[in-house]
Amino acid sequence: MVQSVRRIAAELMKCGTSRVRIQTDKEVEEALTKNDVRDLIKKGTITKVNKKGTSKAFSKKRLHQKKQGRRTGFGSRKGTAHARSPPKQLWIADIRAQRKLLKELRDSNQIDRNIYRTMYLRIKGGFFRNKSHFLYYLKEHDYLKAKKQRKKTTSKRDVHEKKKHDIRGSSQEKKGR
Repeated sequence: MVQSVRRIAAELMKCGTSRVRIQTDKEVEEALTKNDVRDLIKKGTITKVNKKGTSKAFSKKRLHQKKQGRRTGFGSRKGTAHARSPPKQLWIADIRAQRKLLKELRDSNQIDRNIYRTMYLRIKGGFFRNKSHFLYYLKEHDYLKAKKQRKKTTSKRDVHEKKKHDIRGSSQEKKGR
């Protein structure tokens, strides 16, 4: 009789018979209909065992380590160096950075449109290694205009420093330097 109750309970709880747990009770032996079994499930006399699952703890730990830059040795690599970071992607990132800088310089009126066009074409041709090389080139060839300096509020100390500098500067001019 308990077997049939187990089978009905499994059907009601939508699980296998092996996951049905029945507390030995006189009511279970007397249960005949599905409604009787439903009542026993509501009471808690018949329960369903939770499924055993694979723990995510280890995979989470591994993911955390990968985010920190671990587990990237030769034994963990599947693709070639160029497959893992394609040269074209590196090129695109480099060119986008240089073009962004070029546009910022143009918009802030540090370079005129003619220089902008020539530099754009040089960037496209791969003339510059990186942003710092690009800026170095602009400074070397005096293509950068000086930024508009904001007005400084002159303090007593600044006035004193300026006077001191003027005195020193005039004495050096006399010496012929």
